[in-house]
Amino acid sequence: MADTKREIERKYESDDAALPELTRVPGVASVRGRGVTHLDATYHDTDDQRLAASSVTLRRRTGGADAGWHLKFPVAPGVRDEIRAPLSDTLPDELAALVRSRVRDRELRPVVRLRSDRDVRHLLDDQDRLLAEVSVDTVHAERLTGGGGEARWTEIEVELADDGDPAFLDKVEKRLRKAGVRPSSSSSKLARALAETENAPAAGSPAQEAAASTPPATAPEAAPRNKHRPRPHGTPVTAGDHVLAYVRAQRDALVELDPAVRQDVPDAVHRMRVATRRLRSTFRSFRSVLDRTATEPVAADLKWLAAELGKDRDQEVLAERLTQALGRLPADQVNGPVAERLAAWSEARHKGAHHELVAILDSRRHLALLDALDALLADPPLRKKAGARPEKVLAKSVRKDFGKLTALVEQALELPPGTERDTALHEARKKTKRTRYAAEAAAPALGEPAEDAVRDMKSLQGLLGDHQDSVMARRTLRELAAVAHAAGESDFTYGVLHAGEAHRAGVAEEALPEAWSSISRAFPF
Repeated sequence: MADTKREIERKYESDDAALPELTRVPGVASVRGRGVTHLDATYHDTDDQRLAASSVTLRRRTGGADAGWHLKFPVAPGVRDEIRAPLSDTLPDELAALVRSRVRDRELRPVVRLRSDRDVRHLLDDQDRLLAEVSVDTVHAERLTGGGGEARWTEIEVELADDGDPAFLDKVEKRLRKAGVRPSSSSSKLARALAETENAPAAGSPAQEAAASTPPATAPEAAPRNKHRPRPHGTPVTAGDHVLAYVRAQRDALVELDPAVRQDVPDAVHRMRVATRRLRSTFRSFRSVLDRTATEPVAADLKWLAAELGKDRDQEVLAERLTQALGRLPADQVNGPVAERLAAWSEARHKGAHHELVAILDSRRHLALLDALDALLADPPLRKKAGARPEKVLAKSVRKDFGKLTALVEQALELPPGTERDTALHEARKKTKRTRYAAEAAAPALGEPAEDAVRDMKSLQGLLGDHQDSVMARRTLRELAAVAHAAGESDFTYGVLHAGEAHRAGVAEEALPEAWSSISRAFPF
């Protein structure tokens, strides 16, 4: 069984790798040596280094107190989540699943071996509590692919103790800098090993001797780029640049959220579902930029994925809403085991939905969807307007979406309360999201007007979303009441909750005309 640990650390290097007197760090009462440990780690990746490209590391390590398989995901600079599994000869399935969105069907194989002698010191406070662990690592890196190659270096690591204050690391760094120790230029040992062994032959090999007398090769001339092609790593300039930057961000979100969804991290399903919606909306809103014949097949698979994600997410939202509503009721309005029945319904639905969702993430269709998004970004189906300046092209798309939203809202407002109006408001809610996402994509180019549009659409989305959640909650309450009645339980409380939800829907409908009038008058495009 794997477990997760938040790792907060900083890496340093110096010319002599000597440590200064660390008892002079504020808060440190003593420094306790823990001896030298020999660590032997083999890092795994695909041939095209997909994990390294995402700053993800996967290793099998022996030696030390935490021997086993370690999978590390970046969280923030100097912060990573390390997922550990027991030592075994082969990669545990649970870790393989967590990198599937990045690896897809590529084979994971050993790429680098790092052997380190780690000299460890514990920094302790005046109550003998651990503040941080400081280690001096003497590293020998060996490339296991591409003809080999070796590198050696010494580095210093400072890792914060569990539940420690990250500000303490600033104090340690100040002391190290005064002693001439500088932050490492590499984010991890693996990154440094890959960089330093890429073209470095094994020590003492004929290739190493030949390399010493061979002049460096001249860098090839950059291939000419189509003037309408996006600038993948530069500042967006054209309409196509901006749209593709937004698409790329959502593709990255799908890939990066995959492990969190598998681990059932709160809100991960919701965030992944939003990324699929943003992608679909972008393909529809910016058809003048991206050729729909190429994007529509991808959009169809995104719709499928969003629907699968919705099975879990919709239930999660309803369970939270109904549980909170039940908690607000006076005790004399709660008859029967309503809380227990609601909890059982929520747990059963969630377990089944989550199991199905993990299977979806492992499916050939989902992995093919990720490959299709990669291919689309690598060779974008750009139309002529993609090469134009973004101001007119993007603003026109946002304005067009808002025009469609206007028609839907006004149609809904003309209908009497009831099922038909509920359906019309739900359609307006979906169009509100599309307009919001179009404005989000345009915001880096259009600035404040687009940001204002995003804010207004988010407000309208909240109002319409509360109404739709009420519709779904009332449907669920009717189902739960029928089950309770069949079991001989009172259905009174379900009726009370149903009435409350009907009231909330009515409040949202009453607020809509004024809210819409204000938004439509102020819409900037």
